[in-house]
Amino acid sequence: MLIFNGSVFMPSVLTLIGIPGLESVQCWIGIPFCIMYVTAVIGNSLILVIIKYENSLHKPMYIFLAMLGATDIALSTCILPKMLGVFWFHLPEISFEACLLQMWLIHSFQGIESGVLLAMALDRYVAICDPLRHATVFSQQLLTYIGVGVTLRAAILVAPCLLLIKCHLKLYRTTIISHSYCEHMAIVKLAIEDIRINKIYGLFVAFTILGFDIIFITLSYVQIFITVFRLPQKEAQFKAFNTCIAHICVFLQFYLLAFFSFFTHRFGSYIPPCVHILLSNLYLLVPPFLNPIVYGVKTKQIRNHVLKMFFSKKHLDH
Repeated sequence: MLIFNGSVFMPSVLTLIGIPGLESVQCWIGIPFCIMYVTAVIGNSLILVIIKYENSLHKPMYIFLAMLGATDIALSTCILPKMLGVFWFHLPEISFEACLLQMWLIHSFQGIESGVLLAMALDRYVAICDPLRHATVFSQQLLTYIGVGVTLRAAILVAPCLLLIKCHLKLYRTTIISHSYCEHMAIVKLAIEDIRINKIYGLFVAFTILGFDIIFITLSYVQIFITVFRLPQKEAQFKAFNTCIAHICVFLQFYLLAFFSFFTHRFGSYIPPCVHILLSNLYLLVPPFLNPIVYGVKTKQIRNHVLKMFFSKKHLDH
């Protein structure tokens, strides 16, 4: 690591400080975070196992749910082990390359999750607005294309962020990241050089992925609600609406937290750093934690299979 006039040239190691202003209580903050992580891994793994081994659940809605569960496990695993290392074991150092890799994985999995949520919304749109064509439209081939497509879209769009940091930014005012994980803007703000191109490309990626997805998710649900409210029977309206409640809850908590974190990093200088970083952590940990709970409670087929796994058939009959 070379130092010129107080600035660092191409640092080999960076330091994560955790949550600025809350360093003294980070060991306690780590406890609920760890509980959320363990719950997320167990809950999503349970859903993956149920969907894999239950043939009746090999339908588009559940295949997308399995994709979401796998993405949630990967996303939270990219963050928590290192975060708990900082909180509990005072291991704040991370190599520059490992930090960039973590950044790429985190933002890629965020993009994949957004793409899967869009696919789930489109699945509900076709199922409710054009049910006779649903089986034809959402073929096994299309599901494969969607899975590969959302993965490649996120991975390819996020990759230039790494190259722009690695090739464009050479001098850093400090190697200390005021964050508990390697986030794009948190790294970029360490540089002394002009970072406008990094900011512009970060905005481009965010709006290309999250912006595009949320527009089409919103349009899908507007059309779904119009179709549902036109149904003649109240019972049919309730049944159709009930199948969408879990999806709506997941969409809202993911995108509200995402946009809060995104805009705060760029325009929220008046928000205390500890509040911003704490909410950024929750943005990445809450969806993986809540998704299996929401779908387990609201999806009858998943709920029944979970009960069968933990209770005997005889006990259920009583």
